[in-house]
Amino acid sequence: MTLTDPTRRALLTAGALLAVPTPLLAAPPANRRLVFSAARNGVRIGEHRMTFSGDAASPTISTEVEIAIKIGSVTVYNYRHTAREVWEDGRFESLETVTDATAGDRKVSARRTADGVLIRTGRREVLAPAGTAPLTHWNSKVLTGRLFNPQEGNLARITASPKGLRPVTLADGRSLEVQVWSLRGEAEIDNWYDRNGVWTGLNGRLVDGSRIEYRRI
Repeated sequence: MTLTDPTRRALLTAGALLAVPTPLLAAPPANRRLVFSAARNGVRIGEHRMTFSGDAASPTISTEVEIAIKIGSVTVYNYRHTAREVWEDGRFESLETVTDATAGDRKVSARRTADGVLIRTGRREVLAPAGTAPLTHWNSKVLTGRLFNPQEGNLARITASPKGLRPVTLADGRSLEVQVWSLRGEAEIDNWYDRNGVWTGLNGRLVDGSRIEYRRI
């Protein structure tokens, strides 16, 4: 069969459209800001704050986490984490994180390259497969793909699955129905997202067996 020029052009156009990657971005919050109250075993220990700038397809997300765990009046664990996450045209572009904690300080950088996602820490360099994204929780669109830990720089060994709708209570006492995504493997976390896909909180188990919970303020 011989293709006419209009048919050939139509097929080439269709092929080009199919080659465009599906954007891997969840909806940003309407006010461009997320703030969570963090609690361990029901006791408030700090906050997790995220701000979104840029347009919906190419956002930059700035994160600050500050946590202090006390026994009585004595602080036994301090944790501070900052991150700058950049997306471009619906694809992960780069990430820079700094973690200052009682257990040790860490820096991680990652950027998309022609060969994959290059992840660097102070101790090693890893070239992850193309399409790998950071597990920064706000973006439910990436949960079923390849992920890496933004604090450690390791490729995450987890599986994610949706668990349906569930009512939860926000930090201000309001009740909200959320979609639950369950992460299991080296982590045990249930992330919550509202009907617009905006991250609303989480409930998980830490390595010491204690429970961690985020509730959106």
